[in-house]
Amino acid sequence: MRIWTRTHWLLAILFLIVISLDYSTPPPYVLGYLYIGAVLLASVRLGHRATLWVTGTAVVLTLLNLWIPGIEPITPITVANRIITVLALLVTAWLSDRLQQYEAAMVKQQVQLETQIQLAKVREDFVSTLTHDLKTPLLGAIETLNAFQAGQFGAVTHNQQRAIAIMMRSHRMTLQLVETLMDVYRNDTEGLYLHQEPVNLTSLAEEVILQLTPLATSRQIHLCLRQGNSDFRQAYWLQADALQLQRVFNNLITNAINHSPRGRKVEISLTSKNNHFQVQIVDEGRGIPDYELPNLFEQFYQGHGDRQAKGAGLGLYLSRQIIEAHGGKIWAEPRSPQGAIFAFSVPIES
Repeated sequence: MRIWTRTHWLLAILFLIVISLDYSTPPPYVLGYLYIGAVLLASVRLGHRATLWVTGTAVVLTLLNLWIPGIEPITPITVANRIITVLALLVTAWLSDRLQQYEAAMVKQQVQLETQIQLAKVREDFVSTLTHDLKTPLLGAIETLNAFQAGQFGAVTHNQQRAIAIMMRSHRMTLQLVETLMDVYRNDTEGLYLHQEPVNLTSLAEEVILQLTPLATSRQIHLCLRQGNSDFRQAYWLQADALQLQRVFNNLITNAINHSPRGRKVEISLTSKNNHFQVQIVDEGRGIPDYELPNLFEQFYQGHGDRQAKGAGLGLYLSRQIIEAHGGKIWAEPRSPQGAIFAFSVPIES
């Protein structure tokens, strides 16, 4: 309450000073510009309505000085000077009011930004805690199943071995999903750190194909690696993070296997062009609707067509993070007459 009282008293003093100066001098001498100080003070201290009131009062007093005290005749020059002064007061009030609005908007945005940062921190802590709490029982369950499979709790029949294998595969997939979720959020908040070293892209693709061959065999899918039109293997060396690129290969090839009909082929093609290595994973599945192409690599996007993934929609998003961190790009396109192509390119020298 004290700041309002002081402000009002200060405004009254300013008005008295300007009125005494303006009304004690001949009309051609315009001192109404000094009301600008009162307008600015009202805008900063009292707000929009007070600014309008102070500006209106200053305008009336400035124009009233044409007739009061009425000692000298009114001339066109005097009127023009007063009008210019009034315009200056109005423009000052308008600009000051706009400035206050901008400052209020900036404060609001600052508060929203701080709130978003706090929410992001809470989300990160929640995800970290959740993934840690989920990994512990999953690892324990996998170790227990390994013990059962090794016969540490007694003889295991063939049917039991198959059931245990299915359970282990399911637990490992869940564990991989949890780790992917944790990596995605860590990359979003902290950025993706790359341990770059000389990597042979061809050898990397062959290793992943070898790892995924049992999965492809169970789905009756044939995996093949091509390098252009040549049947001979060429070494494609680049500076990259081998582990991260391996995850991209794994995600894209697994995706192609899961969406390919039984008895079909998934082709992994490596080419070199324009100082980039390009990788294409081609399947013979149902293809991708055009409206889904822009969203395939977005977080948690699973699609709505026949190729809808059964996961959480994180594998392709993580692959995009990895490729973009290498300075490359990743995309998807339909394949004629059927199927889809998932591709990425990375610079040879980064």
